[in-house]
Amino acid sequence: MFQTQITRMLGIKYPIIGGTMMSISKADFVAGISNAGGLGILASAIYQTKEEFGEAIDRIKELTDKPFAVNINLFPSMRPINNDDYVDVLVEKGVKIVETSGHSAPKDLCARFKDAGMTWIHKCVGIRYARKVEKMGADIVTVVGYENGGATGKLDIGTLVLIPAIKDAIDLPVIGGGGVSDGRGVAAVMSLGAEAVIIGTRLLLTKECPIHDNLKQALCNASELDTILIMRSIGATHRVWNNEAAQKCLEIEKAKGDFEEILSVVAGDKARSMYSDGDINLGVIALGQGVGLIHDIPTIKELFDRIMGEARQRVSQLLA
Repeated sequence: MFQTQITRMLGIKYPIIGGTMMSISKADFVAGISNAGGLGILASAIYQTKEEFGEAIDRIKELTDKPFAVNINLFPSMRPINNDDYVDVLVEKGVKIVETSGHSAPKDLCARFKDAGMTWIHKCVGIRYARKVEKMGADIVTVVGYENGGATGKLDIGTLVLIPAIKDAIDLPVIGGGGVSDGRGVAAVMSLGAEAVIIGTRLLLTKECPIHDNLKQALCNASELDTILIMRSIGATHRVWNNEAAQKCLEIEKAKGDFEEILSVVAGDKARSMYSDGDINLGVIALGQGVGLIHDIPTIKELFDRIMGEARQRVSQLLA
């Protein structure tokens, strides 16, 4: 029932893509997603050197023989990134699937993806961006609605409208998401025309996710009202958990604070400390509105098997 063009292209059991999460989407977590039947995606920007990055890819290959992907991040960064170096490692390690995401399409990299025989997925926020990368040779486009956690873009379009609009505009297969936390969301997104779903927030609440149990328990008790938008004042709107750090960021923005003041609150080192030490108000964490539908912390395999069972049941009920 749920074998699609994308599951066949990527060689995965379930039409589920693990959303790339900075400082979280490391090798062991990625392998866990792939082993559970989805597509895990390694966040290349986590790694400071080519050597560390290569070791992470080797680690994934030790842990799984299933397909996985690597994300190349095109967003501006405080740390200068030479993405050509990352692509060198992808080619050297024989990585077959690459995802790109960011403010601009990777004109200087897409030819290298094609030359290496990679399947190229590009994550974008609207129709004109999807059309652009289709012309550039992308194989799959990912779009997520305004409900999603993390970067929301500037268009503020919900999942229910965005996915069919993209499907009507391009001929490429589409991965869709934004608020997907269970099988109902999977069935809904695929009924809109997507051939796979991307899930981020729901994967935070799994046993394998490398964040502190204090944070998992707090998020497990959150509702759909517990996210807010920050960093809109600097053109980098993100949906995050509404904790003390997020509120502090909003206060700085309302006071017309500059980028450096905002960074002092949202810096990645604070998030990483929160993930490891469990101080749930120390940093910000990307979180979608779908958190309100999450009530337990299963293994990834338990989650995926349950989600797809729910999706099949929902479709069967609609056809009855």
